[in-house]
Amino acid sequence: MRERTLSGSGPDLEKLMARYQQADAQATTALIAAVTPALLRFFASQMGDRSEAEDMLQEAWIRVHKARHTYRPGKPVLPWLYAIARHVRVDRYRRRRRIAAHEVAVDALLERPGYRVRSTALPDFDSMVAALPVAQGELLTLLKVSDLSLEEVARATQSTVGAVKQKAHRAYERLRAMLEPERSGVSGPEEFQ
Repeated sequence: MRERTLSGSGPDLEKLMARYQQADAQATTALIAAVTPALLRFFASQMGDRSEAEDMLQEAWIRVHKARHTYRPGKPVLPWLYAIARHVRVDRYRRRRRIAAHEVAVDALLERPGYRVRSTALPDFDSMVAALPVAQGELLTLLKVSDLSLEEVARATQSTVGAVKQKAHRAYERLRAMLEPERSGVSGPEEFQ
């Protein structure tokens, strides 16, 4: 198995994690410095709000600290960390859904369903991922933003490689379907919004 670092050089994440478990302050600082940018990108790409992403990052590090004893030395660190980050994001999503279920946006009441003309500019990655089902958006973020392999994503999402491939294929199909109306400049009923 290859050694995995985020920057391609520097200390090995697995060794840092093992030293972190032994309360090594330097290893803790180095691990946090190495992994925090990737985790922040993971949260920001899913949420779109930097302050909320930073809150989730803080929550993720608290959970990592509480669960550090569950990491098995010698195993890849990134899938373990992303599994914790995924749970933080899912918990935040559920909390937001519970709150939103009790609120009604006035703008939503004023809009009429049907057709509308869209701009010809393509949407950015974050808005397209936000329009996907949560699991598909998370998977694309892990694959494309965090640059994890299929095997690492499967471990992080507690799934199989085949299921990850299938979910990725479905996500790509939805993205293609979302982009097709963009090319013509007119969209049909807002199925993906």
